[in-house]
Amino acid sequence: MYFSPETILTMTEDFLHYLWKFGLLEPSLTLTTGEACQIINPGTHNTHAGPDFLNARIRIDDTLWAGNVEIHISASDWYRHEHQKDDAYDNVILHVVYVEDKTVKRKSGEAIPSLEISGKFDNLLLRRYQTLMDNKSWIPCASLIGSVDRITRNSWLDRVLVERLEKRTKEINERLEFNKGDWSETFYQVLARNFGFRVNALPMELLARSLPLNILAKHKDQPEQIEALVFGQSGLLSAKSRDSYFLKLKSEYDFLKKKYLLENMDAHLWRFLRLRPSNFPTIRLSQFAALIHHSSHLFSKTLSIELVTELAELFQCQASEYWDDHYSFGKLKKGKPKKLGQAGINLILINTVIPFLFAYGKQKGNPEFVDRSLKFLEQLSGESNALIRQWHELGMNTRSAFQTQSLLELKKEYCDRRRCLHCAIGARLVRSNW
Repeated sequence: MYFSPETILTMTEDFLHYLWKFGLLEPSLTLTTGEACQIINPGTHNTHAGPDFLNARIRIDDTLWAGNVEIHISASDWYRHEHQKDDAYDNVILHVVYVEDKTVKRKSGEAIPSLEISGKFDNLLLRRYQTLMDNKSWIPCASLIGSVDRITRNSWLDRVLVERLEKRTKEINERLEFNKGDWSETFYQVLARNFGFRVNALPMELLARSLPLNILAKHKDQPEQIEALVFGQSGLLSAKSRDSYFLKLKSEYDFLKKKYLLENMDAHLWRFLRLRPSNFPTIRLSQFAALIHHSSHLFSKTLSIELVTELAELFQCQASEYWDDHYSFGKLKKGKPKKLGQAGINLILINTVIPFLFAYGKQKGNPEFVDRSLKFLEQLSGESNALIRQWHELGMNTRSAFQTQSLLELKKEYCDRRRCLHCAIGARLVRSNW
C-alpha cells in the first residue's frame, strides 16, 4: 500500500495511542502476515520507560497472548529508537504501526507480530484531532469546551487536581530527603519560598536555606533579633545607612552572624522594580519574621488544626512597627500597619499548607490529612489572576481554590503542551461530532 509523505507527517504516536487505548480501531483486524487479530484488552498505558502498553491480551487466530504492546508510526522506528538493544522490548507480543515499512525481529531472529492500522479507523477522528492541534487559540478547544458535558469536565478537573497535589508531594519528598526527614525545616523552607510570592520566591528560599529554623527558634522570644537575623541574612543590611532602626538591626546581626558563623546573601538578588510598595521584599521579610516569632512549632500546629478559618488565623502576621511608615530603610513615608492580606494568606495556604497536609498524609498513610487538604481547598476562595479570568470567559466558572488549582494545572500540563488526547475533555471532543 502507498502512503504519501504528507499523511505520515500528520500522524503522531499520541493519536495512535489514543486509538489503541479507547478501542477505536475497526473490529475486524488482520496482521500483516494474514492472521486474524482480536484485541481482548489493550492493556495499561505505560507513561514510563518500556513498551507503550503493558499486560495486554490479544487473540491471534486461535491463540490468546498476554503481554506488552509497542506502537510506532513507522515500523522502522523500532530500530531508530534502538529498541532492539533493550531487553524490555524483546518480549513484546504485538507491534502496532501506522505504516509497516520494515519487518521487525526479536534478538532471536523471530519476526514480531505486526498490526498495520492505516485505514482501520474513522478518518474523522484524525481530522478533529488535527483541528485541535492546529488551533492557535488560548487553548486548543476554546470554542468547543462548552459543548462537553459537565460531568466529564468536573470529573476530569478532580483528577487533574490530584495530579497537581501528587506532583507537589514529589517535590516536598525530595526536599524532605535533602533535610534528612525534618518536616519542620522543610515546611519552613517552602513557606519562605512562597512568602516571596513568585517575584522574590528564589531569594526567600535561599534565605531560609542559609538560616536554619533551629537558629531562629533560639530567639523566638526576641522579635528584634529574629528580624535582625532575617534582614541580615538577606543582605539588605550590607548597605550604608544612618537610619537608627537599620543600625540597630545591623549591630544585632553582626553579633549573631559571628556567633552562628553565618554567610549572608547578596542584596542584588531581591527585586523591587515594578512591585507595589506593600509587596516590597522589606515588607515581606518583616512579616515573615513576625510569623516566625509568633508561631513556634508552626508545622505541628498546621497538622492539628481542623478548621480552615483557624488555619488562616495562624498565618495572620504584621510587619514590625518601624514599617508602619516605611517601605525601605531610611525613607519615611506616611502609611499604615503592614498586615499580610487575606489574599496573601490564601495563597500561602494553597501553595504551602495544603500540599504539605496532602504529602504528609500520603507518606504517613493517613487519609485524614489527605481528605482535610481537599476539604480546605473547597472552602478557600480561588485565586484571581489573568489565567483564571480567561477560563471564566470560556464559561469555566469557579467558586473555590479546588477549581482554580485544577484549571491552572489543566492549562499548564495539558493545554499548553497540546496533550489533548491525554485530557478527558479533548479526548471526548475528538470522538464527538462538531
